[in-house]
Amino acid sequence: MRLDAVHGIFDFGARHFLAELKASVAELSSRVERPLHLVAESDLNDARLLHDVSAGGYGLDAQWSDDFHHSVHTLLTREDRGYYSDFNGVGSLAATMRDGWYYSGQHSEYRGRRHGNSAAGIASSRFVVCSQNHDQVGNRAEGERLSTLVNFEAQKLAAGITLLSPSTPLLFMGEEYGETAPFQYFTSHGDPDLLEAVRRGRREEFASFGWKGTVPDPQDQKTFDRSRLHHALKEKEPHRTVLELYRELIRIRNKHQLGTQGAWKIREMHDCTLLSLHGGEKKQLAILCNFSDTAAELNVPEIEGRWTVLIHSAGSRWKGPERDLESEMELTASAEIPLSPQSFLAMERNRATQEAA
Repeated sequence: MRLDAVHGIFDFGARHFLAELKASVAELSSRVERPLHLVAESDLNDARLLHDVSAGGYGLDAQWSDDFHHSVHTLLTREDRGYYSDFNGVGSLAATMRDGWYYSGQHSEYRGRRHGNSAAGIASSRFVVCSQNHDQVGNRAEGERLSTLVNFEAQKLAAGITLLSPSTPLLFMGEEYGETAPFQYFTSHGDPDLLEAVRRGRREEFASFGWKGTVPDPQDQKTFDRSRLHHALKEKEPHRTVLELYRELIRIRNKHQLGTQGAWKIREMHDCTLLSLHGGEKKQLAILCNFSDTAAELNVPEIEGRWTVLIHSAGSRWKGPERDLESEMELTASAEIPLSPQSFLAMERNRATQEAA
């Protein structure tokens, strides 16, 4: 169960409502003999939501990490208005992937104050991350999906960084095949005062983002109709390739058990490039990402050795502009690994082979 906007719950009692709810759900889970999870949406970056009750927390199972979305979105779209103004470069994304969120007590220009606290010690799998969701799409003035804001290569990069992250990925309906229909905010209110308050509130919200033009009327039937999914796109290109990519990424994630096992090393290479290393018991996974509009060459001494290429997003296999790489790569400590603009490379190394070498 997702708990919406828990930062809007004000309970000043000795036992917070969320802690009480978690205890009740845990009791129910035991009674029905199956796991039941409470996942919070919160923009507070407050680790108290996830800490155990014994440590002064509420003990919820997971929470959304908006900082991941905002970091990826700004890197791919270059938007920098509203709350996106707090995110600049790969550094915020690398920190979010390592720590659960970016703002952990430092000053936020957008909020005009310090924001968040440390999530140190909390498992990465307890943070839910995405490149799109109903809020981030539906709360845009025109409800544009990422597929209509960025090019095809950037769409694939968004999929790769989300599904191959240490955290638990969330997909927005239609994202998996690159749906192009907008998801606009629509309502069916019977109270005219409530409807007018919603219209006014949305106009005021969009002012901080500098969005111009007329905001679609949420009560208009056409606003709802424009937001319908076009499932037939799955059989057309490039949507068919996008769907195949998502399936392959999920297969890799499951094979390497990215959300449950292994140690991660994540670091910013340059302003627009990122390296993720995942060391499982038998396999090691390396993901190199280039968020720049220009090609990059990365020198990564720690991935010296023989690697199997899993996904080269810019290759012809994925309808990219480059030739496919060889299936096996022998890398030296001084090797320069080329990365096309807005692309990622995922490689796998057998630990037994590495240790023998």
